[in-house]
Amino acid sequence: MTKVISKVLAVICLISLFSCAKALKDTSGLAEEKVFTVKAPFDKTWLATRDALKELNLTLYTRDKRGLFVAYDQPKREWLNLKRVKYEIQLGSMNPDETKIFISAVSQVYGVTLLTEPDWHDRKLAKTSRSEEILNKILEKLNQPSENQNKVVIKESEPSS
Repeated sequence: MTKVISKVLAVICLISLFSCAKALKDTSGLAEEKVFTVKAPFDKTWLATRDALKELNLTLYTRDKRGLFVAYDQPKREWLNLKRVKYEIQLGSMNPDETKIFISAVSQVYGVTLLTEPDWHDRKLAKTSRSEEILNKILEKLNQPSENQNKVVIKESEPSS
């Protein structure tokens, strides 16, 4: 009788574990995304982006010459949780005189789940990010007015296929 009960409990634990793992994979709607086009060559925009991130005291994790930057806010403790915002800035050359800037911001919490080691985990961005401030600083470095004729497009991220 006790063997049957222990087997049933083991099956219930496995089912609940797998259902939690499935819930963790769905990351749609977590990020705030902004797209902007500037009238500047790719190389100049890359240098302006690097300098802007340094001036804003963001921790640069990656700066790829192909146009990818990963930067983090300084971690802050809220209640018992350590939180930060992760920014992914991607640059793409539209033509020799124009560069497209794509900024994605997602909130992260440091902790442990039943399925992971201690690490940073993505969460939905609850408050405003510094994406607009990053864009304005890049424009300032490029000597372009922040009221540019280009429009900033804000949208929530779509689920990946």
